[in-house]
Amino acid sequence: MSQDKSREFLHSGNAKDKFKFFFKATLLQQVDDLLKGIEKQLHDAKALVNQLEESLRPILKELDELQEKIKSMEFVEEILQQVQLLRKKLAWSWVYDADRKLDAQHKLIEKLKGRIPSCQARIDKQHHKMEELGDKLSKKKSQISNMIERTSEVRSMKEDLKQNLSMAVKERLELESEQNRRTRQIQKMVERVKLLEQQIHDLHEQYMKNTQAEENEMEEKLKKLQVEVDEVNANYQRLKEEEDEMAQRIAMLENEIVKITNQIEDVERTHRNISSRIRELQMHQRNKVTAFGGGRVASLLQAIERHQHKFSSPPIGPIGAHVKLEDGEMWSIAIENAVGRVLNAFIVTDHKDARILRACAREANYNHLQIIIYDFSRPRIDIPRHMLPQTNHPTVFSVMDSDNPTVLNALVDVASAERQVLVKDYDIGKIVAFDQRISNLKEVYTSDGYKMFSRGSAQTILPPNKNLRGGRLCGSFDNEIKNLERDALEAKENVQKGRGVKRGKEEDLRNLRDMLGSVKRRRIHVERQLRTKEFELEDMKKMLASEASAAPASTVDELHREISKLHDEIQEKETLREELQKKVNEAGTKAKELKMSFENLCESAKSEIDALAEAESELMMIEKDLHEAEAEKKYYEEQMHSKVLAELGNAEAECRDLERSCKESHRKASIICPESEIQALGGCKESDPEQLSAQLSRLKQRLERESQRFPESIDDLRMLCEKKERKISRKQQTYKAFREKLEACEKALELRWSKFQRNATLLKRQLTWQFNGHLKKKGISGQIKVSYEEQTLSVEVKMPQDASSSSVRDTRGLSGGERSFSTLCFALALHEMTEAPFRAMDEFDVFMDAVSRKISLDAIVDFALSHGSQWIFITPHDISMVKHDERIKKQQMAAPRG
Repeated sequence: MSQDKSREFLHSGNAKDKFKFFFKATLLQQVDDLLKGIEKQLHDAKALVNQLEESLRPILKELDELQEKIKSMEFVEEILQQVQLLRKKLAWSWVYDADRKLDAQHKLIEKLKGRIPSCQARIDKQHHKMEELGDKLSKKKSQISNMIERTSEVRSMKEDLKQNLSMAVKERLELESEQNRRTRQIQKMVERVKLLEQQIHDLHEQYMKNTQAEENEMEEKLKKLQVEVDEVNANYQRLKEEEDEMAQRIAMLENEIVKITNQIEDVERTHRNISSRIRELQMHQRNKVTAFGGGRVASLLQAIERHQHKFSSPPIGPIGAHVKLEDGEMWSIAIENAVGRVLNAFIVTDHKDARILRACAREANYNHLQIIIYDFSRPRIDIPRHMLPQTNHPTVFSVMDSDNPTVLNALVDVASAERQVLVKDYDIGKIVAFDQRISNLKEVYTSDGYKMFSRGSAQTILPPNKNLRGGRLCGSFDNEIKNLERDALEAKENVQKGRGVKRGKEEDLRNLRDMLGSVKRRRIHVERQLRTKEFELEDMKKMLASEASAAPASTVDELHREISKLHDEIQEKETLREELQKKVNEAGTKAKELKMSFENLCESAKSEIDALAEAESELMMIEKDLHEAEAEKKYYEEQMHSKVLAELGNAEAECRDLERSCKESHRKASIICPESEIQALGGCKESDPEQLSAQLSRLKQRLERESQRFPESIDDLRMLCEKKERKISRKQQTYKAFREKLEACEKALELRWSKFQRNATLLKRQLTWQFNGHLKKKGISGQIKVSYEEQTLSVEVKMPQDASSSSVRDTRGLSGGERSFSTLCFALALHEMTEAPFRAMDEFDVFMDAVSRKISLDAIVDFALSHGSQWIFITPHDISMVKHDERIKKQQMAAPRG
């Protein structure tokens, strides 16, 4: 410990530097470096063993391929044996099949022969039934003719009575009507008489009250008042017409304003839709993918990229982003109608990827995503010409192209794009869809969006989608954006013009309403004047009428004469009414008698009419049964000649052919192998020769393919396989021994790490105890805090109570002597924890005062004596105070020259 080192340690405030000093002094640094070096070597050795084991993978793969090849060749031998066995079974299965057919044919012949007697019996039965029904029919016809003759007379009598009854009822009703009319006339005449008598009484009373002068004056007032009423009424009618005209103009203006408002709203809605469409197209122009799902598809693609490691193959989509359209300006709308829904879909290779993609869609808030599962390894489908629509018009599949064959295959298998034909206009579409009867045609789409198809005899034409504003696969969006911007500007100008017109109309409407209010107030005032004048005129007329009712005596005499005349007429009409009552009674009695006669005749004729109706129904049933019997007989005769006898002849001829075929098949099968050998192998009587033949052809083809794949000998392959297995086994055992040794080394290293950590903990505690023990010699207490995780060391010193009551956490806060003493205590604590043959301290007490130096010298001398190691202390101060001992040697150098 030199003076420079002491100064550096005392003045250093860095806890990490102090830790390094401690870590290196206690040799923990050396042990830590050693253990880390061993750990690195073990890691490298483990990596080397892994590399060696990885080098075996190609050899293991070759061995697996070799074993697979051996299994395949063993399978080829099995196939060869199966082919030979199937040949034998097939030969005898044809024999057994011919026997079965021959037995079935014999049974069919017996069955057909058994049908002849039953069919003939049915024909005879129907013939006998027809004879019986013919007899019944003739008897029933004669019975009905007799019944018709008897009932015809009753029906004629019934019709006569019915007619007479209706005439009698009609006559009675006419008489009753005439009687009621005469009664009403009499009542009116009586009321007229009462009225005339009242008038006579009123005339007498009024005549006594009025005079001729008053009557003239009243008439003059009445004329004057009538003139005033007419003038006020004319003024009222003029104001009324003016008010109605203004109200009509206001209603027209209000309707115009409502129409203008609706037009403005429509144009504004159109402007908003156009602006939205422009933003949508601009977004599509910046990122083509957003055209097929909007902003959600971008979020979905980001989610797919985050979870890409979960997919066995990355999903393809959206389909529209992988498709190019030829002549997009012309066919984009038609393609959108045909396969627009499929363009938003994604394609995955299996159900697992579909579930993962569905989870990504939920994460991106993309609901109802269409997912198509398709094999990515499948090459592009080559569609034969005869399976395509036979027309010169393009199909949806022919105008679409993609660099990915899976996308094209999905369009064919999912959307049937190869069967959807595109035409230019509506007329050509109708001809192609309905008139030409083109095979393999599913649907026809026109360039402006019409869809046409036929299912059976039904022909369907669907109009274009109104919400479809353009195709997403068009070549460029620039022209459409320019057109839409022009339309948006025009719509905006129309809105401004409409608002200007609306403001003008609303100003006119306010002026008219003000004028209407003024006219209405004047009309109400005039109307009140008119009602007042009319009431005065009405009162005047009533007064004049009451005065004028005073009639002269001559008028009264005329009224009396009229009353006497009315009395005479009432008497005559009463007489006629009584005569009419008698006629009504007689007509009622006659109608009642005719009704009773009609009811009696109906009761007597009912039984005969019911019997006739029943006989007619029985006749119809007999005729129906007769026709059915004739049809049954004709049917069975046709069955006898066309089916039973004809089928019997054909069956007998086929039976002879089968007998010859059976003999020939038996002869050929006996040449291939005896029947006993097939019986020993389990037989093949229940086997189908067609299935066996198909199975044999498949096995032959497979045997030929497998034989071409493996030209080597199976014995050579087995020897090569055993050689490789022995070689691999030796290497695997060697590598296994290496790994076991490495595992033992790792366990030993872990044990040493645990011991190292335990020793480091104990050394940290020992350092604190010894440091505090040396400080106590001067009455100071302290503590050393060591953190191996953060690699820091801090010294805390607490001075005596009479000097300071607080702990000093930094040695730079102490005086020079205290720092030197604290550092010395720290150094002695480290020396006590280490082993070394020689130790030295150079000028360790240069910063101490006399008391600290004395305590320090005594402490290090006692420490050196008790420790037993060799120490060298170098100091420029007086050493006479150092105690004497046989093991202590002092050497004082001469003072330097002046």
